[in-house]
Amino acid sequence: MIGRAACRGAATIVNAIATGKGAAFGISLEADASVELAEGSGPISLIEANEGAGLAEACVRSVARRTPGPPAQYHGNIRIRSEIPISRGLKSSSAVSNALVLASCRALGHEMSDLDLILSGIEESMKAGVTITGAFDDACACYYGGAVLTNNRTFEILKQSPMDEDLELVIHVPTRRIAKSSVKDLDFSKIQKEVEKAFDLALRGQFLKAMEMNSRAYSKVLNVSEDIAELARRHGALAAGISGTGPATVAVCGRGEAGPLSDVLKREEGSVLVARMNHVPAKEVTPRLL
Repeated sequence: MIGRAACRGAATIVNAIATGKGAAFGISLEADASVELAEGSGPISLIEANEGAGLAEACVRSVARRTPGPPAQYHGNIRIRSEIPISRGLKSSSAVSNALVLASCRALGHEMSDLDLILSGIEESMKAGVTITGAFDDACACYYGGAVLTNNRTFEILKQSPMDEDLELVIHVPTRRIAKSSVKDLDFSKIQKEVEKAFDLALRGQFLKAMEMNSRAYSKVLNVSEDIAELARRHGALAAGISGTGPATVAVCGRGEAGPLSDVLKREEGSVLVARMNHVPAKEVTPRLL
């Protein structure tokens, strides 16, 4: 039994940590998963990778528990390929979890609703400690594409909206990572009002303004510099901000402007990726990395 699936990443409009309400939009960077299972007890091993083995196996077994019929045991292998940088705020865990659950459903011939599929991955991600709020906004943006606004405490989708497909993205990725465990004890209450204003802007469709207001607020608590965002703005970005808990910065620019802006950001420490908006739901993405 073999299942393959893909899910793309996302970038932050409004981080949900401070208020429980968040917003994100899908981006074209992709994560692919392949799940090969056979009946019988034994491990479900993540091969050709050194990180995330526990989360990967948990996602597969979560689907197996939900499969109708007598309880069955499985063993097998998992493969993951991703072009989404890990622990940089670009929703790699959400994308991988979605892809794993979807691939597991296909391997086992099990149908799950979109929401159940997303929540299954979130449940295992929270157990694994790779998310603080449950990242419902991130998981939904990865899964559905476009802009998604959510209440992460009630797992409710408040609004979905397309992003302008002419927009291009330049993503600056520092070499350092920021683990979720390092920020979970920070005090975000002092920026709550600013973040609420950013979320209100997002509800009104002013996603780029919301993105920048959110970045300025969170940078103060996370101690992540906005220097790259400010540099991008000075060189023509329509908006730029820290994604998630950072340290990656996502700059939004018009069609044809990604190249020049990329050249500017490449002068800084770290790497630079160019991407586009994503509006293709995970169920419709054909894996291209595996």
